[in-house]
Amino acid sequence: MQRTYLIIGSILGMIGVGIGAFGAHLLEPIIGAQLMQTFKTGVEYHFVHTLAIIIVAILAGVIGESSLLRWAGRLFTIGVIIFSGSLYVLSITGIKVLGAITPIGGVCFIAGWLMLALVGAKYGKRA
Repeated sequence: MQRTYLIIGSILGMIGVGIGAFGAHLLEPIIGAQLMQTFKTGVEYHFVHTLAIIIVAILAGVIGESSLLRWAGRLFTIGVIIFSGSLYVLSITGIKVLGAITPIGGVCFIAGWLMLALVGAKYGKRA
């Protein structure tokens, strides 16, 4: 599990850098300021949740296999794909209906953070 989420997080980080560079250097003059802001929101959430996936990997090494951690990693990964992915495609194509699926990714992010909180409640040391 640790290896899996470290690899997923690393690959998503690499993709995020590529997508961010593409947006900053090639896309901005083409799509305009408003859609560029949407694109940047996708990149921002992509990176935050890439780091969350790497945190899941690190925690898996510390506490071991956990279904809560596994679900946190899954939900963060799905969230990046749906939330950020839909914002990328919306920005590039202008297809507004894609905005309707973006909140599904947001719900995945929220659920992933809830799973991580439950990991803390279950495995965290008490003072």
